[in-house]
Amino acid sequence: MVRVSRNRKTGPIPVTTTSANSCPPNCSFKGNGCYAESGPLAIHWRHVSKGLRGHTFDELLQEIATLRRHALWRHNQAGDLTPEAPGVIDARMLTRLAMANRGRRGFTYTHYPPTSVNQVAILNANRLGFTVNLSAETLVQADAYADLGIAPVVVVLPQRLTKPIRTPAGRQVIVCPASTGNSDCLNCGICQQRDRAAIVGFPAHGAGAQRVQAIFFEGRPS
Repeated sequence: MVRVSRNRKTGPIPVTTTSANSCPPNCSFKGNGCYAESGPLAIHWRHVSKGLRGHTFDELLQEIATLRRHALWRHNQAGDLTPEAPGVIDARMLTRLAMANRGRRGFTYTHYPPTSVNQVAILNANRLGFTVNLSAETLVQADAYADLGIAPVVVVLPQRLTKPIRTPAGRQVIVCPASTGNSDCLNCGICQQRDRAAIVGFPAHGAGAQRVQAIFFEGRPS
């Protein structure tokens, strides 16, 4: 955990990074445009993945528990939730994380498929006050995730898109203010709002932006 991020998009909030082996095998962006696989973040992520930096899970929980009350923090600027098996979220560890977050405003995103088992884990975390956003790769998938009613939803968008759009089902997709340079996570906090109706969209960015955008337009499901 970095207690004061220097990332201009997050602003000076605590952020964590989890090793690359936490990412689900189904993620279409894995090795195919993931923003965290290039740039300065990639260097840090590789060190974490190799065990050269970071803490144990128990140490992370202790760090979270010492954050001030109501503190906004982001889990996993790179990486995903801890798996129990490939494609399966470790529900027990996620619950422990959510419990450590009590009284604070932690949030994260996951590309784990919303199988029945994963849905239970994600819904429980959200009910405990730790916001887990379902990450969609297309607008159709965003609608499908929103229909589940277990968590807020985010979705990737084409590069340079700056205006709100609608999903095929008519849901509003607002563009992340940090992506347009109008704000940062510290001053926005919408991704932490578990009961929001709007889907938050993130325009493809980074060295692999064109590949991410291609997945969006191809409509390839994860």
